[in-house]
Amino acid sequence: MKNICLKDLPSFIRTTDENDISLNYLIHQTERAPRASAIILNTFDTFEQAALDALSSKLPCVYTIEPLLLLADQIEGDNKLKSIGSNLWKEQPGCVEWLNSKEPHSILYVNFGNVTIMTPKQLIEFAWGLANSEKLFLWIIRPDLVVGDLAILHLEFVTETKDRAMLATWCAQEQILKHQSIGGFVTHNGWNSTLEAKNVMELKTKPEEATKHGGSSYKNIKKLITEILKV
Repeated sequence: MKNICLKDLPSFIRTTDENDISLNYLIHQTERAPRASAIILNTFDTFEQAALDALSSKLPCVYTIEPLLLLADQIEGDNKLKSIGSNLWKEQPGCVEWLNSKEPHSILYVNFGNVTIMTPKQLIEFAWGLANSEKLFLWIIRPDLVVGDLAILHLEFVTETKDRAMLATWCAQEQILKHQSIGGFVTHNGWNSTLEAKNVMELKTKPEEATKHGGSSYKNIKKLITEILKV
């Protein structure tokens, strides 16, 4: 993985605890992969071609079919697809409306994804880091973000940031990421963070090319559907 440092990988990859649940789950799935009929990956060919070539030499059929949202846009006249979201959590209304009232590139978007957890101390420290930045921010705080406890912020923090912050349990993430008011991201250092470390224009054009008619992801999903229909 060229230009990717150990610190760029999720924390459970770097754990020294051999009993870590996430690490052992990953090991288990990796060991099972060679027995699968096919592997479907959340990426596209030109983004990490070298890694995909290495996987293809050791695993069965590998299909890269992302980004699915852009692939769905290639299907005209199907409004049912437009109503299907990719979020695992129920979206809290009001986030997009709040962003609409802000200046372009003025908002820091904070979201640690579906899996990352914090201790209560880490939550408080991070909250005050945001407050002390004096930036406007949209912070997504899942109900289970804090391990073994509720994600509760001090009243002092809420009062301090009420005029420049929006707190939500989840949001319409696809709309948020495209919104013109978003000027920066704080994420959980996972796959999406790795994406963000790449050149911005490259990220914009290459996924679009992959999902257009004749693109790698477009061809892969057609091939996958054809193979499934044969079964």
